[in-house]
Amino acid sequence: MKSLLVPTASHELMPSVLETALLVGRAFESVIEGFALRPSFAEYIPVDMVTGLTWVGDEGDDGAAVQASRDTFVRFMQERSIPPAANRGHGWRWAADAPPGDAFVGSHGRVFDLVVLGRPGRDRQAPSMATLEAALFESGRPILIAPPTAPTALGRRVMIAWNGSTETARATAFAMPFLARAESVVVLTAEGGTVPGPTGEQLARSLQAHGIACEARTVPGGHIRGGGEAILSEAAATGCDLLIKGAYTQSRIRQMIFGGATSHILAEARLPVLMAH
Repeated sequence: MKSLLVPTASHELMPSVLETALLVGRAFESVIEGFALRPSFAEYIPVDMVTGLTWVGDEGDDGAAVQASRDTFVRFMQERSIPPAANRGHGWRWAADAPPGDAFVGSHGRVFDLVVLGRPGRDRQAPSMATLEAALFESGRPILIAPPTAPTALGRRVMIAWNGSTETARATAFAMPFLARAESVVVLTAEGGTVPGPTGEQLARSLQAHGIACEARTVPGGHIRGGGEAILSEAAATGCDLLIKGAYTQSRIRQMIFGGATSHILAEARLPVLMAH
């Protein structure tokens, strides 16, 4: 985890995103790169539903947003005595030429070990689901989702939400640097929330072969919100500070209609979550 990408914006979870990235950066001596995340088109805000009058953002607004994002990122790093990055070692840098739009998160993220984002929400001040999905589906890299409250520890007690899927296998492989450093790892399977594939016990044995202290557990409740509620409840009860989860084993549309573990965790998680698709 030597290179971290942090899309920087003015949403309410930005402090938690930066603190989460810093926890990872300090643990792995990573370079943390920020860039200004903003819309790729003028933002239209309806003023009058009858006349259809709108306010349209201009280049001045975009420039101000870029500067505000940079100020937030650089000030955070300077206040914590993080130096500008050299070619190697822990430090920060700023991508000044980042274009607007979520597409850049996906394309630029392909050359980073991890993209760190805030947990999305429906409020205008919350991180955008579109940004998260661009990183998740277009980067080919794992994402780390920061919770609403900044964590004070990350990766000591890790839980893998195992359902036997390709998505969770990829997430687990991406998470190996965290798993190798963890004090304890739990492979959790929710009954009724699996697809055809290896069991949690089989994954635990595989990780133990790497010298990882690991145990497998099964809990009831896989039929409730795809097991998401049971997973988060068990993570809280055991004091886990990082959850590993494959994203959208079911289709996004199906999860929007019927619910699912990914949707529930994205809406409710209070701990950092590493996801991959």
